[in-house]
Amino acid sequence: MWEHRNGGKPRLAGIPAPAPPRETGGSLLDHVLRGRPRGISFDDPLHCRLTRGHPVVPLTEHGADAGTLRVNLTWQVPSGEPPPARPSLLPLRPRIPALWEQPQGPVMVTVDLDLACLYELADGSRGVVQPLGGLAGDLHGPPYVALGDDNRFGSASGETLFVNLDRTREFRRLLVFVYIYSGAPAFSRVHAAVGFHPPTGRGFVVELHERDPHARSCAVALIENRDGRLVLRREARYVYGYQADLDRLYGWGLQWVRGRKATD
Repeated sequence: MWEHRNGGKPRLAGIPAPAPPRETGGSLLDHVLRGRPRGISFDDPLHCRLTRGHPVVPLTEHGADAGTLRVNLTWQVPSGEPPPARPSLLPLRPRIPALWEQPQGPVMVTVDLDLACLYELADGSRGVVQPLGGLAGDLHGPPYVALGDDNRFGSASGETLFVNLDRTREFRRLLVFVYIYSGAPAFSRVHAAVGFHPPTGRGFVVELHERDPHARSCAVALIENRDGRLVLRREARYVYGYQADLDRLYGWGLQWVRGRKATD
């Protein structure tokens, strides 16, 4: 796990109170688990999927011209089922459990995914907003991006990142990414998804389907300022490493050191 080396003290996030959830259409996780149609699904009133065939959306034209863009990561905690027994060529005999053995059953697995954002501002300054290193960002000052609470137990609310759309002119590009901090065998096993929710209009969803257990990080989406308008592009690019590997992939040029969360 990597932590960005920053010379100054971490800034605290000015995080707005979360808006009450909209009831129509269900939660983002419910929407993901209902199925995965090909292309962008316009039958859901709240969420449109971004796919390989339909990867780009002009956010400014979909209600992201002022206020706060809410980026939400959700996942489902899997249950660890015991592996199936190997078939035997010997006659079956009833097995009597020993006194010290416990009955087997589903075991809940603790999964910790982290939502983060690499930013590059119009003045050329670059950095990262992430749970590691206390780099929570600042919504009302540079970088105009802030993290909500770090969810380490897979609760329904997930993790949230806030982007100040009133400062659109200050952004050059934002790379939203997710990494597996602990617990998850693969992104696909936890039904991970990232939703982008403008103040008005529909949200947009990028689902993380990668099954390779060696893929520990995913560049989810890139938000670019094109002539004063924010454009969201699905990336869904997986790497076998962490922040430093994503940095090299997108040419951010930051310096990284190994780090862990304060409570570990």
